[in-house]
Amino acid sequence: MTVLVIAEHDNASIRGATFNTVTAATQCGGEVHVLIAGHNAGAAAKAAAQIAGVARVIHAEGEQFAHGLAENMAAQVLAIAGNYSHFLFPATASGKNIAPRVAAKLDVGQVSDITRVDSPDTFERPIYAGNAIATVQSLDEKKVVTVRSTGFDPASATGGTAAVETVVGVADSGQSRFDGSEIAKNDRPELTAAKIIVSGGRALGSSEKFNEVMTPLADKLGAAIGASRAAVDAGYAPNDLQVGQTGKIVAPQLYIAAGISGAIQHLAGMKDSKVIVAINKDPEAPIFSVADYGLEADLFTAIPELIKAL
Repeated sequence: MTVLVIAEHDNASIRGATFNTVTAATQCGGEVHVLIAGHNAGAAAKAAAQIAGVARVIHAEGEQFAHGLAENMAAQVLAIAGNYSHFLFPATASGKNIAPRVAAKLDVGQVSDITRVDSPDTFERPIYAGNAIATVQSLDEKKVVTVRSTGFDPASATGGTAAVETVVGVADSGQSRFDGSEIAKNDRPELTAAKIIVSGGRALGSSEKFNEVMTPLADKLGAAIGASRAAVDAGYAPNDLQVGQTGKIVAPQLYIAAGISGAIQHLAGMKDSKVIVAINKDPEAPIFSVADYGLEADLFTAIPELIKAL
């Protein structure tokens, strides 16, 4: 039994969710191999070889892999699928795009968003916005799985001594092309990888107040900024800051929720945070049920005082 992890990378370095996926792979049993499909991705392959727990790196080189187009990535996975019993993808936008294509071509069911490996064929995953945990057994010969990174500790980026095997990349499928990208540049930590997150809710009242209150606190703590869906829908914050079931799933060391009531949708995205601090003037707010520390106060008073104290 051999497990293949489909790595996410920028052709130079490995992205964070891949390390958590490797941890899940090691719990499935057997050897763990990592696929690096990219363009001029030798540095990424070398970095993957150093991940603890990885036995082999498969490096598929080609311009058709430069931007991780799902059709080409899936074709490359399928080209080497005969060697593997498990295929693990990070449960990110990219992983969720490629994995179903692989599962469909292999004619197997996909097990999505796992947070625990019980055995090589049995996994746990949250359902009903995280209010229940389903135990799912896959009887398929080959298992296609997406891994929720917040459910697993990241594997060490160093200490591994895996061999790198270079294979011929599959030809461009011609089914899609990369036209360009618009990437928001930000000096703050990336939301899903941040150790500290400060999130604002609809109680902030406007985008001006959101920036006026949350930005100084984030600057003081060196934190990423998040937002509830209500705040995003109201236009107080951009979509890429949304935390929750339909936004980003996070599990930082510290999560500060200011003016967030704690709807199920939001809790599903942040309740695995190590320490949760809630600031809300409503004592009945559901956010207090998951908070380690709760402050019943007006955030417009409490946060400036907190900043001064820091």
